[in-house]
Amino acid sequence: MQALQRTLEFEEELAEKFSGGTTTARNKELESDDENEGTEHNKIVSDIRKKYEKKLGVPNDEAEQDKEKQKDLSVPGAGFNFHGIISSCFEPYMAVYTELEEKSLVEQLDKLMQQEEKWETEEGSQTNILSSSMQVFLVIRRSLKRCSALTKNQTLFNLFQVFQRILKAYAAKLYARLPKGGTGIVAAATGTDGQIRTSDRDEKMICYIVNTAEYCHQTSGELAENVAKIISSQFSDKVDMSDVQDEFSAVITKALMTLVHGVETKFDAEMVAMTRVPWSTLESVGDQSEYVNGISSILSSTVPALGSLLSPTYFQYFLDKLAASLGPRFYLNIYKCKHISETGAQQMLLDTQAVKTVLLDIPALGKQTTVAASYSKFVTREMSKAEALLKVILSPVDSVASTYRALLPEGTPLEFQRILELKGLKKADQQAILEDFNKHSPSIKHPTITPTAAPPVPTATA
Repeated sequence: MQALQRTLEFEEELAEKFSGGTTTARNKELESDDENEGTEHNKIVSDIRKKYEKKLGVPNDEAEQDKEKQKDLSVPGAGFNFHGIISSCFEPYMAVYTELEEKSLVEQLDKLMQQEEKWETEEGSQTNILSSSMQVFLVIRRSLKRCSALTKNQTLFNLFQVFQRILKAYAAKLYARLPKGGTGIVAAATGTDGQIRTSDRDEKMICYIVNTAEYCHQTSGELAENVAKIISSQFSDKVDMSDVQDEFSAVITKALMTLVHGVETKFDAEMVAMTRVPWSTLESVGDQSEYVNGISSILSSTVPALGSLLSPTYFQYFLDKLAASLGPRFYLNIYKCKHISETGAQQMLLDTQAVKTVLLDIPALGKQTTVAASYSKFVTREMSKAEALLKVILSPVDSVASTYRALLPEGTPLEFQRILELKGLKKADQQAILEDFNKHSPSIKHPTITPTAAPPVPTATA
């Protein structure tokens, strides 16, 4: 490296004295600082030209052309280009340099992640990104500066590929830090396999990872643009960070889905509590049920922090995914209940409307004012399915089939039989209703159902 640096300096000196108009940016700066020195350089070049024209017997017309060039030394090709004439010999042997740079970058990345990264942000920080990401790009920029001072050819492109590997490794470390779902025999036996349980601290960390991955996505693109500007033209078209940016996009998606699953898991106890309410023996309709208060409490304690940490775009994504999960889950949870009386169905209908109101209020909890109007429409549509199901349960026995077809046109015969059971009808009473339902539903391409055995509770599809 020392030999290469001395060679570059030597080429620089040659260029300053003998290259005419093909000086580098550095030379131009020197000439602008000292115009007299620049004039002296031009005089030296002119004297050398005259001396060798006389010795070599250059024709007068060529001599005249050279004199014209001397009037404006900025003419391209007016002098000889010394840059790279010797130092290019080093290029095939620079692999050891890029290996050393990569080893240094890997060591610094490991140190950042294992010792220095606390997975929190400093108090009062406005960026809400992990400090390690800024440090990673700082060491990369220093490496780029060192290399570009030596060469802008193949070695610089090789180092750019090193940057790609380092950034992908950083993305992998962010991905690995996300909370994982329960696995193993115990988790499977208790029904928690695949569930993700997150604390308030976990949720904040996930938000930091989302913001950090977004910062890295943007900054890696800017890094590629900078390298493309300084690298030799033959490599500039190959400078691309799209693969790296895809890695960070994947981290963002995974982190947001982990956040949604973590919040979903918090509702498990409330969903169980809903099925244990004695819906068949309720004597009157009162205020919203306790499990609804629980859902509201969970969202009130969780959403504000998320809204303050996530950008409007990613908070919107979180809202959409949460509504897409909780709406159908609530609908299917109704089927898990036992007998629902008319009073019970009316109480559950009131609870459903309360849950819908809670979901519609989430954007306000997150203090986000730019939430898309489509969110409200989506929540209303999803929760209206649960309302329609309860209206079918409330309908008289002689019109339950027609009400079901009208309110739930995409419903299945299996779900219809489950509704009859929720209404408390005995198997014998279900027979005639099911036969009539099958007879008047030729468009439904599902097998007909007879009340032989209790059908399984409908489950959510992927």
